[in-house]
Amino acid sequence: MQIIDKFVRLAALIIFLIPASSYAQNSKCKVTDEELHNDWQIQSSSKVLANGEEISSIKFKPQNWYAAKVPNSTLGSLVADGLFKNIFFNRNLEKVPDSLFDASWWYRRTFKIEKVNDGQVYCLRFNGISYRGDVWLNGKKIASADTVKGSFRQFIFNISSLIKHGENVLALKVTQAGPGELNIGFVDWNPEPADNHMGIWRDVHLLGSGPVSIEKPFVVTDIDTATLDHANITIKVMLHNHSGKSINGILQTSIAKDMHISKPVSLMPHESKEIILTPAEDAALSIDHPKLWWTHDLGKPNLYTLDLNYIINTSVSDRKKIKFGIRSVSGYMTDKGFRAYRLNGKKILIKGGGWSDPMLLNATPSYETAGIDYAVHMNLNAIRMEGFWGQNQHIYDLCDERGILIMVGFSCQWEWKGIFGTPDDKYGGIKTDEQIDMAAKSWNDQVVWLRNHPSIFLWLYGSDKWPRPELELKYLNILKNEDTTRPYAQSAKEWTSEITGPTGMKMRGPYDYVPPLYWYADTSLGGAFGFNTETGPGPQIPVLESLKKMIPKDSLWPIGSAWLYHAARGKFHNLDAYNNAMAERLGKANDLEDYLRKAQYLNYEGMRAMFEAFEVNRFKATGIIQWMYNASWPKLWWQLYDYYLMPTGAFYGARKANESLHISFNYATREIDAINNTAEPANELFGEINVYDFNMKIVLQKTLSIANLASQETRPVFTLPHNMDVSKTWFLDLRLFDKRHKEMTDNFYVLSTQKDSLDEKKSTWYVTPQSQYANLSLLEQLPNVKLETTHTTTVKEGNTIMQVKVKNPSDHLAFMVNLDLKKARSNESVVPVFWEQNYFTLLPGEERTVSVLCHTADLGQQSAKVIVSGWNVE
Repeated sequence: MQIIDKFVRLAALIIFLIPASSYAQNSKCKVTDEELHNDWQIQSSSKVLANGEEISSIKFKPQNWYAAKVPNSTLGSLVADGLFKNIFFNRNLEKVPDSLFDASWWYRRTFKIEKVNDGQVYCLRFNGISYRGDVWLNGKKIASADTVKGSFRQFIFNISSLIKHGENVLALKVTQAGPGELNIGFVDWNPEPADNHMGIWRDVHLLGSGPVSIEKPFVVTDIDTATLDHANITIKVMLHNHSGKSINGILQTSIAKDMHISKPVSLMPHESKEIILTPAEDAALSIDHPKLWWTHDLGKPNLYTLDLNYIINTSVSDRKKIKFGIRSVSGYMTDKGFRAYRLNGKKILIKGGGWSDPMLLNATPSYETAGIDYAVHMNLNAIRMEGFWGQNQHIYDLCDERGILIMVGFSCQWEWKGIFGTPDDKYGGIKTDEQIDMAAKSWNDQVVWLRNHPSIFLWLYGSDKWPRPELELKYLNILKNEDTTRPYAQSAKEWTSEITGPTGMKMRGPYDYVPPLYWYADTSLGGAFGFNTETGPGPQIPVLESLKKMIPKDSLWPIGSAWLYHAARGKFHNLDAYNNAMAERLGKANDLEDYLRKAQYLNYEGMRAMFEAFEVNRFKATGIIQWMYNASWPKLWWQLYDYYLMPTGAFYGARKANESLHISFNYATREIDAINNTAEPANELFGEINVYDFNMKIVLQKTLSIANLASQETRPVFTLPHNMDVSKTWFLDLRLFDKRHKEMTDNFYVLSTQKDSLDEKKSTWYVTPQSQYANLSLLEQLPNVKLETTHTTTVKEGNTIMQVKVKNPSDHLAFMVNLDLKKARSNESVVPVFWEQNYFTLLPGEERTVSVLCHTADLGQQSAKVIVSGWNVE
């Protein structure tokens, strides 16, 4: 290594001694990357009697303009500035007039430049404008809307000749998308906002460098998956000479403390040159004992930092710093023709949910952090982004750091004429040469922008349909040129492409309520086999505190139009299947309180069963994406936690099912399964099975020795007999212990001698109806119990941690115990909140200590208190 470095330094010195027309940098240039986030002003062009040159003049003084931040939608900025209040309460969203956004909207911002040195280069980078924009700087139009268009296009403009010392003015005239244009959107997840998502919806950066800039850095890693003990790294980077002179310089790279490489690079006037550093040229890029990137459930998401500097004489012309992970992601097809994945050579069951940005495109770093921390807390290992969601790279950085995989792809927004606004066919709505060109360029921009993130495991360039052949060829060519390090898929649904063959995915539903049995018993639709790219048991009703934020008090009960306004669209603009299942299985709700306790039980048992079924059938089942993960607005459907970051019963059902070591009940076979979701074997475990009738009489007791449960293994350990003498509604309590008899986990089921039955012949693309419902109605007769609680509180590293001891002193079951962390004075729930478990059940006389964590700052100078409730808790 030392010999190589000496040779490189000698070569660099020889280059600098050559007198051929080289660029002499006499002053230090400022290297900067400033996000232009705050201090924007916006106004409708219909109210501004000025042209672009005037608006981008220092002399122009905006009158009655609205304050704005970028990224955001135009409507999001108006809401933030107070023009529209409480927009998601009741039907307030409908009060925003579409006509307000028929005209273009001006965006204006000033920024200061202290000094412009010789050779200084300034560029503006726009990562997302919806949908088109004219751009001015200091009275000069630098780009027109006929080229700056496409919500997923990214644009960089060299503004060095226009920048000036002191104050500079940037102005954009933004116009919304029309029919047939490749805009962002939320399909049937929520109503479409009046502005059609127009605005500067992604980050804007002012970039400063010397005459040579570093662009498009990319780190490619190759792992010996047989041993996991060696990796090769290849670094690709584009250098661009902005000047009219030849330049000699040195590209310096650094990874960790002992990996430094210097390479002389000469550039002709205005030349762009790709530099590739490989292990064949420098042994430093061949690494023994690398720290690999894993998902959080299988290891540690280790990250490395690459520092890049281009040096002219002794001055830094530009620098870039990126984080990357050393990991290998590969795909394969199962013997049944379904797509599956390996991480670092090991099979992995993908378990995640469909992520959505907020409807107003105003996600904050704290909102995204809470969402990804929730994914880790639920023991999920993936999210799916349908559409390149995210206003910047923050959410991708979070997934890199937390060990969450991302499935990234375009939305079905462009595949259906009812949404896209122009005719569709089997390939969707992208038909014309102009649309195909826009889609390909957008794809290229997204791949290059995001490709360094180890968390991205799949490029998905189709959703409900798949691209027409000429477009798919363009997509494939882009991947061939820009990223061959991860798999891709043609569609989230099972189609056969003329170019690339079968997709290996399935999108067969359901999207509406199905009973827990469904996930085990169904063998042809959405059950636990193959890779299910979007599915779930339908509605997940929020808690009362959240409902009050979206529905007027006088409309909270009975359920009516105010509720359904916050349901999904189309086939899902109702709660019929869900409410019918509640009435048939649990008894018709008597009032709002009764409805909500039954709703959280349906949420919990439905989500738990779905994930458990896929774990039981691993790797026959290769992936499950719960539709959806979070909420784009306050709603009743498809969410593990609601718009206000409040977890539902489904949240804790998912956390229970996906825990590291687990014991579960198979609704189809009556088997008890021990499950190891970790990367390490689990030895000397013991399972305890207890069956109770409704009066808590023990019907069956069984203790089992479970030896050598391998990594990611599911093992049937017992089968419940059919001839047990139980009541119509009965209980199954499962426990898992280590060799010291320390309890590792528990799992409690309510079951019935009258089973759920599926009417599969009447299945649709979105639901399988039932011909019979399990009878759990005895739950309504559970006697009320009063629990005893105590707690201790500690504050550590910005977090408040409470240990809550809950005891059931009664002779009855304490069912679906819910712990809610509240602010002591305001009585508001603290979010985000991380309960060790919730909606749990206590046996007679049982005592349990449950921990909870929240960020101390979220308490807002208030102390915390715990409110205890439950199905039959006084």
